[in-house]
Amino acid sequence: MGKKSKKTQQEEEVDLGQLFKLIGNGFRNFFNFIGSILNKLFLAFVWLVFFIKKHLLKIVIAAIIGVGYGIINQRIGEPVYKSEIIIKQNYNTGEHLYNTLDYYNSLILDRDSITLGAILNIESNEVNSIIEFEIKSSLNENQKLELFDNYTKNLDSTLASTVIFIDFLKNSNDYEHQFQKITQRATTKNNFDRTFTQIIKNITSNVFFENEQKKDLEELTRKESIIRESLLESDTLKSVYYEVLVKSAEKVVGGATSITFEGSDVTSVTKEFELYNSDLELRRELVTIAREKDDLKYIIEIVSRQKLNGTLDKTKNIYGFEISMVILNGVLLALLTFIILLFIEFVNFLGRFKSKI
Repeated sequence: MGKKSKKTQQEEEVDLGQLFKLIGNGFRNFFNFIGSILNKLFLAFVWLVFFIKKHLLKIVIAAIIGVGYGIINQRIGEPVYKSEIIIKQNYNTGEHLYNTLDYYNSLILDRDSITLGAILNIESNEVNSIIEFEIKSSLNENQKLELFDNYTKNLDSTLASTVIFIDFLKNSNDYEHQFQKITQRATTKNNFDRTFTQIIKNITSNVFFENEQKKDLEELTRKESIIRESLLESDTLKSVYYEVLVKSAEKVVGGATSITFEGSDVTSVTKEFELYNSDLELRRELVTIAREKDDLKYIIEIVSRQKLNGTLDKTKNIYGFEISMVILNGVLLALLTFIILLFIEFVNFLGRFKSKI
């Protein structure tokens, strides 16, 4: 019996030893795999460095040619002018505005000058000169931080602690921001102001937004009317209080010079004071309503009009960065040269295995 138990214990020790050995081999193979990948990445990086060193002169020459082409193209090529306006959205028109400008750009790409001319109410020669429309949020980082702060203040403290600024930006759309910048590029100095005005008119004439504006203004008007009625009733009540106080003041005890008010306890004084505070609060609300009505008077407001006569555009917007066309041409030609040389090197590498096929 003892021998059998000892034998079973030895078998369990062997099984555990094999298990630990398998686990060790698994970790070793995993780290060897990671090491081989890092080694190959390092070798690829070294090869790329030597490849660039080998063809550096060709790439530099290509960049210089690209810059030279950009300079010549700016001097003798067709000029491009641009104009900008900044607008304020008082309603949720952003998505509709972005989709509308995308539609206009698609008409430009399709060279459908008839449709676009009818929409923008401009002549065909002006339509043909338009290159593109562009829209983006005009908020800077500080303004976005302010929006984020206001957003977190409206959340529960526990939930607000889990929201970070980067996630807030990812989950928010540019068209939701109130201030937007619209840019128009054209090959001639068109009447940019007329085009921008027509774009805003096309958006604000939307039936949905007109109805929303009408409902909001009517609601504010009703609130204003109710508050004014309350103030009139309050004035009537104050006149009653005044008459009571005057009558109380006329009652003098035994011809004495002192005056005693009937019901001159803390409650009566508090009621008059509360009535005064209530009137003050209602008048403040009237001021707020007047401001809200002024803000909702226009569905979209043009905050500023910049470069309405059009200025020469020598830059290109790449992922939100304005890059000079001269530098961009140099970078693109250098990159194209690099890709071609890399492709040639790849073909030569494959040629080494031709004899083995």
